[in-house]
Amino acid sequence: MNVLRIALGQVNPTVGDLEGNARLIRQAAADAAAGQADLLIFPEMVLTGYPVEDLLLRPSFQQASRLAMSALARDIADDGFGDLTCLIGYLDHSDDDDHADTVGRPRGGPVNSAALVHRGAVLARYDKHFLPNYGVFDEARYFVPGEEPLVFEMHGHRVCVGICEDLWRQGGPVQWAREFDADLLAVLNASPYERMKDDRRLELCVEQAQASGSAVAYTNMTGGQDELVFDGDSLVVDAAGQLLQRASQFDSQIVFADLTATRVTPSSRDDVHVSIPASSTSTRERAPLTPAHTSRFDDSAELYAALRLGLADYVNKNGFTSVLLGLSGGIDSAFVAALAVDALGADRVFGVAMPSRYSSSHSVQDAYDLAERTSLTLRDVPIGPMFDAFQPSLHLTGLAEENLQARIRGMVLMSLSNAEGHLVLATGNKSELSVGYSTIYGDAVGGFAPIKDVPKTLVWELARWRNEQAESAGSSGPIPPRSITKEPSAELSPDQKDSDSLPDYQDLDSVLEAYVGEDTGASELVAAGFDAALVERIVRLTDGAEYKRRQYPPGTKIGVRAFGRDRRLPITNRWRERPELDS
Repeated sequence: MNVLRIALGQVNPTVGDLEGNARLIRQAAADAAAGQADLLIFPEMVLTGYPVEDLLLRPSFQQASRLAMSALARDIADDGFGDLTCLIGYLDHSDDDDHADTVGRPRGGPVNSAALVHRGAVLARYDKHFLPNYGVFDEARYFVPGEEPLVFEMHGHRVCVGICEDLWRQGGPVQWAREFDADLLAVLNASPYERMKDDRRLELCVEQAQASGSAVAYTNMTGGQDELVFDGDSLVVDAAGQLLQRASQFDSQIVFADLTATRVTPSSRDDVHVSIPASSTSTRERAPLTPAHTSRFDDSAELYAALRLGLADYVNKNGFTSVLLGLSGGIDSAFVAALAVDALGADRVFGVAMPSRYSSSHSVQDAYDLAERTSLTLRDVPIGPMFDAFQPSLHLTGLAEENLQARIRGMVLMSLSNAEGHLVLATGNKSELSVGYSTIYGDAVGGFAPIKDVPKTLVWELARWRNEQAESAGSSGPIPPRSITKEPSAELSPDQKDSDSLPDYQDLDSVLEAYVGEDTGASELVAAGFDAALVERIVRLTDGAEYKRRQYPPGTKIGVRAFGRDRRLPITNRWRERPELDS
């Protein structure tokens, strides 16, 4: 019985780095060949990175991607791996000029493609059939849909090709796989991380394997790209839906699986598009594979890994050597600092304590305690003299006086960033960002916001988890216990507490999860048991803070609906949710 050994190339590409991504692909080809693979499947648009957004509308980039794909096919053969068949995701463009001026058709006819590469040549191309247009995806804006299947035979196996969204729909490649009696549905993916999404992916692969009557190989990329992070979690299931192999999360890896031809139904079609000749790899004896079902992270470990990788790749892929953040002694800055140390190393993380007349002694102590626990570099820049220099000219009181302190701190951080080259990290969480509890040009300054999509209650949960992990390993937790347990405060006025301005965080996050995450209306929230006054207050604050969110730095998306790519509302907007009207 013929055995097809497939390899899943779970790699971490960088958008626009055609040369660097080609090197990643060539190294993965070498590793797959060393493992005696017959077929190597890469992620969606691995050669260009994903998503490339409006960059792909440039004819120069479309042409560069096509040329890079041809060169890559030759390079893999020149490296000595020409007999290895590869499916490689990249950007191409349609050569059909008949529709060049069609309304709604992207300029240049860009297509999201998979190249079938063998012996130095691109033998065939598959263009993504279903284009997602929801959440973070704008593919109907960017791509022309493909209409034709790609089915090829190799080593007695029939393989049908799909790309990402093609697996989530009925019809298209799932239907084609059954019609062509395929043994394998090979799916290239660039599927961003969302909390609990990996469980749904496995369910989907099982469902579509059973629907298509073929094994499913699901290759996903890993790594951070602006606000998105890709978690890998590539996997293979057989035609019955049994899990054969599964890759790790948030890490680059080559995963191998052996497939035997399993014809579930009589073929209604006997034509294929490409036949790949047998190679020496397919005839020599190979040691059987050991199943590699990498253990899954629990929820907290998974979330922390996503945040760590998102931060690390944003810093490293954008060429920053270090990061800088204000350390107040509070939970948000303490958690971000610990996360940054884990992501980058303590030698690349710099903190600034900026006490004012309203800063408590324990806040400064907690900031220094954090620095000692994590070994990051901390300096002290009191803002009192700077504040006193402003006041004789401005005579500010109340909220304006509070915000002046925050803006002085922002100025200090950005000045040090300019002088020393650090990337400033904003430390605000999703709860505060939702209701506008942040100061523009103050605590909102920075180049990246690692916990922008993390609600306050989840920050506490992850902080406790991180300390527990350290303690179970026999070391001290990186986050001072008092930063976790004390009542949160911006410390911009005497004895100030967050609860002076905001509802209880448990209540706040519960309402925000429904209102922001699920578009639940005000009346529906009240009907679900939330206090009407509480709902109206939170909705009013959230709707009124859109202009602030537009000016906030990017940050890693971990939830179903993050601010920015997921949730886009007009700033100038007079619609207001009211429980008595929303019925």
